[in-house]
Amino acid sequence: MSEKSSTGHPAAVMKGIVKRFPHVLANNGIDFRIMKGEIHSLLGENGAGKTTLMSILGGFYQPDEGEIYIEGKRVNFRSPRDALAHGIGMIHQHFQLVRNFTVAENISLGMAETFRIDPLSLEKHVSDLSDRYGLAINSRARIYELSVGEQQRVEILRMLFRKIKILIMDEPTAVLAPQEIERLFAIMRKIKEEGRSIVFITHKLEEVLKISDYITVLRRGKVMSTVKPENISKRDGLVGTELARMMVGREVILEVGRKPVKRENVLLRVENLSVRGNRGEFAVNDISFNIRYGEIFSILGVAGNGQRELVEAIVGLRPMEKGRVLLEDKDISRQLDRVAYIPEDRTARGCVPDMSLLENFVLTDRIRFTKGPFIDWKRAKEIAEELVSTYHIAASTLAMKAKQLSGGNLQKLILAREFSRNPLFLIAEQPTRGLDIGATEEIWQALLRQRKGSGVLLVSGDIKEVLSLSDTILVMFRGQIMDAFPCDDERCLERIGPLMAGVKGQA
Repeated sequence: MSEKSSTGHPAAVMKGIVKRFPHVLANNGIDFRIMKGEIHSLLGENGAGKTTLMSILGGFYQPDEGEIYIEGKRVNFRSPRDALAHGIGMIHQHFQLVRNFTVAENISLGMAETFRIDPLSLEKHVSDLSDRYGLAINSRARIYELSVGEQQRVEILRMLFRKIKILIMDEPTAVLAPQEIERLFAIMRKIKEEGRSIVFITHKLEEVLKISDYITVLRRGKVMSTVKPENISKRDGLVGTELARMMVGREVILEVGRKPVKRENVLLRVENLSVRGNRGEFAVNDISFNIRYGEIFSILGVAGNGQRELVEAIVGLRPMEKGRVLLEDKDISRQLDRVAYIPEDRTARGCVPDMSLLENFVLTDRIRFTKGPFIDWKRAKEIAEELVSTYHIAASTLAMKAKQLSGGNLQKLILAREFSRNPLFLIAEQPTRGLDIGATEEIWQALLRQRKGSGVLLVSGDIKEVLSLSDTILVMFRGQIMDAFPCDDERCLERIGPLMAGVKGQA
């Protein structure tokens, strides 16, 4: 813990927090404290109550029981505006942005003094702030033009613009590449040095140990332990076993034991493909590659370098400017029923939030569940219940709406639905984003099973995930292929970093 943290005063104290939802006790008598000038990490499996607890601190929910003190004074937040008035801001997993507004307009939303701000002055202020922290965001760009990773940076900018005292970050690194994570950590340390506090919610143990002053582990709505990372590091084996065991109740080892499979004939061909982005520029520029049966083919790159547009073109969500995509030597657009798709944006494209879990399970495979002109809901329910059990989705009933699930459980719902279709070809964008370490292990194994007899296109910014699962790695930068190589290449790891930064010929 920093000197300022250990000798300072509490920025916020939560005592005996209880929060109930229909069929769910999300927080069960939780005590939590964060000091001024401290980075305090919150760990826990999906549905453990982390986001709910911090949503209470951020004013989005009101506790059923318990007390909150800010700088020693008891407070009752009725809305996020109340929390912001006390200097508390939260960046959610699911972004709170208006898609048709510009970056600058989104950042200024809800500020009482906005009517006095000159638009040009606002854009300059936002651009200066972006440059200062190295976030590289065009203040005039509209949100729908940005990748998920870029939208994440807008959320960070919005909180920096408001000069908050306590910043709550819910899975902020989930869509960032390693270089971006290091930049984010530099920002977090700068915020800490300024005497402000950060609550960092994540599932990545190595990040927690690197950035935290304190770590609190939640499980099933209760605090399991609060520890200092330096105390953990001194005890051999604790990092890989005890923290994971506290989170999910069992030992987790993220070593999937990937065995080579026989890569046979070409399954998917991408030939001279060019695709335009939302602003009319070439987001994908004349690229070609092949994916074989029995292969996990990974596309690696910093968010915003054409990966999203490439996938959208393959699945028919974006027109191709030129080139073609063939599945078993036939136009893929006529065979999309044989393709399963796990999108990176689970709320906008992965589900219909206001539909029930059962309805969401049926969405992408109605043929399987159709009986004459009607849907066979009995069969659909049987399969959905089996998938909920197999993938450990924390849902009390299939009648729940998708938006009532935690982010990680919603992701597991989408994964379970798409895996169950037994597709010939699977496209997975950021499949373990927001998942705890136990769920990540399960999904990795499921992806390895899926590659047998079919093919998988994995789009991820997580180098560890890519190296653990891939047979072939392709690195993209600004819409072009930097290089593609087998994962068993001896220089694989040392080549990746420069290529992701747009530098060829290194290592």
